[in-house]
Amino acid sequence: MRIAVAGATGNIGALTVTALQRDGHDVVRISRSLGVDLSTGDGLDDALAGVEAVIDATNGPATDRAETVAYFGTATRNLLAAEERAGVRHHVLLSITGIHHIEGNAHYAGKREQERLVAAGPVPWTIVPVTQFHDFAAMVASWTEQDGVATIAPLLVQPIAPADVADVLAEIAVGPPQGHHADVAGPEPQDLVDMARRTNEARGRTVKLVPTWSGPFGLAMAGNALLPGEGARIAPTTFDEWLAEQR
Repeated sequence: MRIAVAGATGNIGALTVTALQRDGHDVVRISRSLGVDLSTGDGLDDALAGVEAVIDATNGPATDRAETVAYFGTATRNLLAAEERAGVRHHVLLSITGIHHIEGNAHYAGKREQERLVAAGPVPWTIVPVTQFHDFAAMVASWTEQDGVATIAPLLVQPIAPADVADVLAEIAVGPPQGHHADVAGPEPQDLVDMARRTNEARGRTVKLVPTWSGPFGLAMAGNALLPGEGARIAPTTFDEWLAEQR
């Protein structure tokens, strides 16, 4: 199949491109750095010529709720309109588990807007909600790190390997549209603070972690809020297995 990946130069996007090419598909990479701008629509019509399915793995700004919602909204509208013109038969959106129960997070608000537009849009679709990635904890800690100290929320998560996410997206894209897909998660719940500590140690970094809810992740995310629901699809790679590759 000829499949386009939006956000193709990002972490998940690049892995998804690799997974699709491994399986023999013709992949079109969509990214602003490659001359296709979702915010304006420039280059989209040419990029989607002959494309049968699109995987949207784009990311966006998370600094301000209104800005994030506007960014995801504009990009999604432009992408769906171009897909309709090109006759694309399947739009696959990478989303996040638990976003509909959590307010106050700008990124989650943007992802909800994406989901709303896709579900109401003209192209048959599958929305794939995924738990946090194995590298999420260390990334979150890096946002606040200063002089060897970082704050981090003590979230309970069930993280998934980025490569497993890419494999699932590649598999779903070649099949029929499914609407709302079950949550996709890794095999084991983990504590975010412990994950960050172990990831930094594996990478040879020493960072003092200070657990706190006074940051971008508030008490609305405590407890089971970020864990997958019943009937979730469980990916195979454990956090320990992923961590071994970081050393």
